[in-house]
Amino acid sequence: MSDKQHTLDAYVLDTLMRDLVGHDRRTSAFLVYLALSALSDSRLRLSHAQLAERTGLSKRSVQAAVIHLAGRKLVRPIRSGATDVTRYEVLTPWRRDAQSSAPRL
Repeated sequence: MSDKQHTLDAYVLDTLMRDLVGHDRRTSAFLVYLALSALSDSRLRLSHAQLAERTGLSKRSVQAAVIHLAGRKLVRPIRSGATDVTRYEVLTPWRRDAQSSAPRL
């Protein structure tokens, strides 16, 4: 078991959880966002299978969650080629220091 500690932005639990789980009915999207947020590198490479193993979700649920999160501008999946493992950038559009192109939630 890892003894690393991760800081979670209060917005994630106070607002985003209710929005994704309650309003959007996408619990899987919230779990994928948490899993990606917990990793230290802001741009990390993970396959859908690795994300599925990390979250306990099916690979298909992870795929749907990533599509939903990308549509909500909460993650930016980046692929260099068709066979490359996707690199994810976790976005925090509610922060003032977030990129100006990201919409405010």
